[in-house]
Amino acid sequence: MTTAPRRRLVLASASPARLGLLRQAGLAPDVIVSGVDEDALHADSPAELALVLAQAKAEAVAARPEVAGALVVGCDSVLELDGQALGKPADAEDATARWKAMRGRSGVLRTGHCVIDTASGQRAAETASTTVRFGEPSDAEVAAYVASGEPLHVAGAFTLDGRSAPFVDSIDGDPGNVIGLSLPLLRTLLARTGTRITDLWV
Repeated sequence: MTTAPRRRLVLASASPARLGLLRQAGLAPDVIVSGVDEDALHADSPAELALVLAQAKAEAVAARPEVAGALVVGCDSVLELDGQALGKPADAEDATARWKAMRGRSGVLRTGHCVIDTASGQRAAETASTTVRFGEPSDAEVAAYVASGEPLHVAGAFTLDGRSAPFVDSIDGDPGNVIGLSLPLLRTLLARTGTRITDLWV
């Protein structure tokens, strides 16, 4: 009895957090950065924008000849606050202003997910949403956090698995989605394209 070779999985994202989540779940994706100009894409709502960005990343990588036959996963996250989509802050001043606006309030972290099976052409995409309740860090704590450089590299200027974790009081929803990728949603999208996530385990 022989088993079919494990499908190649490609992550169309430079995010180390997303790669870490996939590895912790028993997967071993290759990483190919899409090169998509995120600022050039627009949508009517933060949830739609996250999905448009994820699809654009997945499509850009899936079109490359070197990924023929692979499963491609694209993701992108934005924080919805006051109806606006907040991605990575432009600079330290922007990150500081973000935190002063977010503290003591709630936002919704939207992460778009897109799976493309380059062998069959099947695809599935959806946005996962998690409500985040921010604590009230002092001005000095915000300044120290911004000085660490971490918020400049993450959507919404915060993350659950880093230095800002003490400044997040609670969440409603999937914590992985806030970190960068919802594993339950990924499982669902893979199933829609005909792949069981357990078949990708290493």
